[in-house]
Amino acid sequence: MSAGIDVQTIPLVDLAAQQAEVHEEVMAELADVFSTASFIGGPAVEDFEAAYASFVGAGHCVGVANGTDALELALRAGGVCPGGEVIIPANTFIATAEAVSRIGAVPVPVDVDPHYLLIDPDAVAAAVTSRTQAIVPVHLFGQTAFVERLVPIAQSCGAVIIEDAAQSQGATRFGARAGTLGAAAGTSFYPGKNLGAAGDAGAVLTDDPGLAARVRLLGAHGSLEKYRHEAIGFNSRLDTVQAVVLKAKLARLHAWNQRRRAAAERYAALLAGVPGVDIPQEAPGNADVWHLYVVRVQHRDAVLRALHAAGIHAGIHYPVPVHLSEAYAGGTPGSFPVAEEAARRILSLPLFPHITAEQQLRVAEVLADAVKTS
Repeated sequence: MSAGIDVQTIPLVDLAAQQAEVHEEVMAELADVFSTASFIGGPAVEDFEAAYASFVGAGHCVGVANGTDALELALRAGGVCPGGEVIIPANTFIATAEAVSRIGAVPVPVDVDPHYLLIDPDAVAAAVTSRTQAIVPVHLFGQTAFVERLVPIAQSCGAVIIEDAAQSQGATRFGARAGTLGAAAGTSFYPGKNLGAAGDAGAVLTDDPGLAARVRLLGAHGSLEKYRHEAIGFNSRLDTVQAVVLKAKLARLHAWNQRRRAAAERYAALLAGVPGVDIPQEAPGNADVWHLYVVRVQHRDAVLRALHAAGIHAGIHYPVPVHLSEAYAGGTPGSFPVAEEAARRILSLPLFPHITAEQQLRVAEVLADAVKTS
């Protein structure tokens, strides 16, 4: 493209459009928060926790500071101890592994299935040892992992299933919402999520009142009564301001997810039959919420450069599998071939509730041309 020629910029996600929908409602609620100085906890947090628990269909929702804390707290409350092993997929954001490592436990990555890039239950079964304490299915890209196949594996070794539900707010498997399929789930409300805050935020979901109470205890310095500390915990609370934003957005989440599904269907129609582009499929039993629309192409990096040059902000989720990251000592290439091959080919296209059909058409046209010429 010649220098000086303007291009239409298409973002990977448009957070400003979402914020515009809730702006007046949020500002009115924030005025009340500031007038009462209810900056920590209070009715706004309690209201959101109750509303999100109801939305998901969980007995309890405990708001925390971010999604990584949510996973760590759920794992700790679920009984994971230093030295224990926790099975995770190799194809995930590093926070899944970090939550395990911060406990002093050992993340054990396994490969993913070749069709949906979700944790492979057969690989999980092969990775179980006498030290396995938990299995963490990651509901990646807005899908729901095949948790029903993991349940008997967990039962056979006495492990707990803790879902990583950061990308699946509203997704279902056989009618049950992601976040209700294991002993507990951690979710993230990072701004770019389907349900995103105006900063960092997260939550733990569970039907177990004892586990919920343990999470709340650990996230409040091990204390439910001021200056009485029952355990060594840390400070991880859902900020009141974020609770206000989240509650306003939650009321619109179902409609926004429906828009995402419609956008995914448009991409599927636009890209069907395009040589060199493998489009994602919805697994039988799933109703996905399309947090990301992830295609697979050859010469991915060249294709990505072409998209960026055209003003299309595509991304990669994720370019380096956990086991090959420097943080985990850069494991042996070839250990998890499906995840590694995916990391070389995956490409996330712009998708958000307010994306237009015209924007998607342009993305599809530029992608088809880039794949053809790369």
